Amino acid sequence: MLSFFVARLSARLPENSSGDYFVDDSCIDCETCRILAPQVFARSARRGLSIVRHQPGTREQELRARMAIVSCPTSAIGTSDKVDLREAVDALPEAITEDVLYCGYASESSFGASSYLVRRDRGNVLVDSPRAARPLMERIAALGGVATMFLTHRDDVADHEKYARRFGCGRVLHAADIGHGTRDVERPVEGDAPVPLAPDLLAIPLPGHTRGSMALLFREKILFTGDHLWGNGDGLDASSGVCWYSWSEQTRSMERLLDYDFEWVLPGHGPRLHASPSRMRAALEKLIARMKR
Repeated sequence: MLSFFVARLSARLPENSSGDYFVDDSCIDCETCRILAPQVFARSARRGLSIVRHQPGTREQELRARMAIVSCPTSAIGTSDKVDLREAVDALPEAITEDVLYCGYASESSFGASSYLVRRDRGNVLVDSPRAARPLMERIAALGGVATMFLTHRDDVADHEKYARRFGCGRVLHAADIGHGTRDVERPVEGDAPVPLAPDLLAIPLPGHTRGSMALLFREKILFTGDHLWGNGDGLDASSGVCWYSWSEQTRSMERLLDYDFEWVLPGHGPRLHASPSRMRAALEKLIARMKR
């Protein structure tokens, strides 16, 4: 049986549904569990933290709840009795599309941000850094390793150095977001003009959330947005409350995304969105109008 740090039963939040699975007070509301297992986990309106809304009722819900245990950045999810996590470990990274996988294994240092593995014949790309957990790194190695690590902005770099050492990958980060911990990044991006990294990879600077925030457009249809943009039901969203550089710049950056057609928004935080390019454009235009108010 694999061993992971798990939540403390003595710190179990009282809002949890009665039963085996629970969340304790070390939760940081990163949303990882709610993305992985939305039928099990929800957000407590009173505390603003994740809780178990319903105990798993099917084998699939049980698996996804255990994937949340594995992926939680603060080990805030636990069970009253020990459970076997091997199947959950084997389920990560999880396919979103044929070529894009969600890594899980969120890191507390990036506030539980999502990271993604893009599988390519010309070399895999790791978008932002997950936790440097041995099972995940071994799984990524079996999937072909990492040739490039694309860091959307300074907040979600997590264990980038460990991945760079393990896989010898070149890291991409905007120069405006490079700091002490990222000073050795191999490929800094300068300015606000889009930069082709390969025929199927386009780095798009999007200043706003941070000065050096960027998105990565893969095959002209999948947009990795960091903390710049995320899904919201059938629409798109952003927040001035988590804008650390300039809301007006972020609004202008959002307008620049109208130059591109894409079908997926895969964010660092928040829900994903899959929609037709026309519906995605309409959602983006609606969001920009809200941001300008």
